[in-house]
Amino acid sequence: MLNILTEPIIRVDQGGGAAVWVSLPETYSLLMADRVAAFPALRPHQRHAWHAFLCQLGAIALHRAGQSEPPGDAEGWRALLRGLTAEWLEDEPWQLVVADITKPALMQPPAGSAAKAAEFKNRVETPDELDMLVTSKNHDLKGAVVSDANADDWLFALVTLQTMEGFSGAGNYGISRMNGGSGNRPAFTLTPSTRVGRHIRRDIAALLEYRPALLDAGYSVVDGGIELLWTLPWDGGASEALNLNKLGPFYIEICRRARLNQDAGRLYASRAASKAARIEAKTSNGVTGDPWALIDRRDKKGEKVLTLPAPGFTYRRISSYLNPQEWKTPLLLQLTASDAGRDMQLVARATVRGMGKTEGYYERVIPLRPQAAQAMGGMLGMARGDGASPAEELGRIAKARVDDVARTQRILSHAIQVFAARGDAGKITSEHRKVTRPWLNRLDQIVEAGFFDDLQTEFEADAAEQDDIRKEWQRDTLVANARKILNEAADSLPCPAIYRYKARVNANGLLEGRLRGKDGFPGLLDYPGGAE
Repeated sequence: MLNILTEPIIRVDQGGGAAVWVSLPETYSLLMADRVAAFPALRPHQRHAWHAFLCQLGAIALHRAGQSEPPGDAEGWRALLRGLTAEWLEDEPWQLVVADITKPALMQPPAGSAAKAAEFKNRVETPDELDMLVTSKNHDLKGAVVSDANADDWLFALVTLQTMEGFSGAGNYGISRMNGGSGNRPAFTLTPSTRVGRHIRRDIAALLEYRPALLDAGYSVVDGGIELLWTLPWDGGASEALNLNKLGPFYIEICRRARLNQDAGRLYASRAASKAARIEAKTSNGVTGDPWALIDRRDKKGEKVLTLPAPGFTYRRISSYLNPQEWKTPLLLQLTASDAGRDMQLVARATVRGMGKTEGYYERVIPLRPQAAQAMGGMLGMARGDGASPAEELGRIAKARVDDVARTQRILSHAIQVFAARGDAGKITSEHRKVTRPWLNRLDQIVEAGFFDDLQTEFEADAAEQDDIRKEWQRDTLVANARKILNEAADSLPCPAIYRYKARVNANGLLEGRLRGKDGFPGLLDYPGGAE
C-alpha cells in the first residue's frame, strides 16, 4: 500500500551523507527541528513542487485543526494529516498504491466507477517518464532511465507532475497556477535560511499569518473550500471542471489522471486523458492566489502570473521585478512578524517550458540585508522626502544601475566593432556587430557577480552619499572592466598586422571619448580617482 503516513518511504539526509527512511509525519518532525540537509531522491527541478506541497499541506492541516504552532513530533503531525481525510478509514488518500480505482490514492484522483479503469491505457515504467520534463530528444537529460526506482522517486515525480505541469497535447491539460499551457510556475520567497527545514517552517508560518489577506485579495478562492483535490472523483469530463470559487486558498491541485500500480512488487504508472482541465481558470491567467507567484501588472488587459523565460533569473530581470508599479509581490515575499530586522535570503526557482521542450531549470539565491529585505517585504514606512516607498526607491536604484550597464555595453560594443572593422568606423558591417556579443556577455557576468550587494550598499546609504557610491561603482566596475574587455577583444579578434595598431588606437579613442561624452558618464572620469 505504501502508506505515507505510517511507512518509511522518503529518504532524508540529516547531514552525515547517509540517508534514513522516514514517513511523511516523521519528515515534518525532522523539518521542524531543522534536521534535514537534503532529500537525496529529489531532483533539482522538483524542489519547488515538493517545497510547495509540504508548505501548503502543512498550512492546511494546521488551519483545519485551529493550531498556529506546528507539532514537534511525528505523532502530532500524523494526527493532523489524518484529520484532513477522516472519512477514509484505511488512509487511502495517503497511500501511493490503491487497487480500487474508485478510491483516492496520494495525488491520484479516484474514478467515478470501476469501469473507468479501462481508460488508463498508457503505461509508464519509470518515474522520470511520468515527470513533467520533456526529454524525448535525450540531449542534456535523458528520459526514462530511472529503472531501479524507489517509492520516493515516484512520489516526487507525481507531486511535480500534478502541481507543475502545463499543456502537452490533446487530453493532457496543465495546472491552473500558470499563465497558459506553455507557462511555468516560478517561485519567489524570503527565508532566513536556505536550510530546508527552516525555509519550510517559515513559509508555513507565513501562509497562516497571511491567510486572511489572501482571502481578501479577490482571487475567487474561498474560506472552507476544497483544498486536497486528489480526494475528489474525476473522470476527465468538461462538466467536472472546478471553478476557483469552490477551492480553498491553499489548494493543492492535480492536473492529470494518473494511478500508480504494482507488478510483482515493482511500481509503474498508468495514465488516462481528460476532455478538459481539472480547474476552470483559463480567464484568470494564472492569478489564483498562488502565494509564491509574481504577478505582472503591465498589460492593460489585466493581471497575469509571470512566465519566466530563459535564461532565468538574471540581475536585469530581477531588477525589473522590483518595480511595484509593474509587478505585484508574492505573498511569501512579504516579511512575517518574526522576519523583521533580520538578514534574509531571496529564493527564486522555475523550470522554463517551451513548445514541446524544456528550456532549463533556474534557481537563484540572493542574500538580503535587513533594510533591503524590509523594503522588498513591505515592512518599512515612507522613504525619504520625495514620498517614494522603500520598494519604489529600491526599484529606482536597480533600474538606474541596469541602465548604466546598458549604456556602457553600447559604448563597448561600438569600440569593439571599430576594432573589428580595422579601425574604420565607416566600414562597420553586420558581421562586425555579431562578434561583440561574447564580450558584452563578459561585462554582464562581471556585473552579475556583485550586482545585488552593490545595489544594497547604495540603497542603505544616506541620500547625500548615494551619488558618490554610484560613481565609484560606475568607475571601478563598469568603466574599468570595459577598458579591460576591449583590450582582451583586441588581443583575440582577427585583424591584419598592418591595421592592428590603427584599429587598437581608434577603438580605445572611441571608447574613452564616448565614456566621457553626453551619452556616457559626463564628468565621471574627472571625478576624484576617475582619471588614470
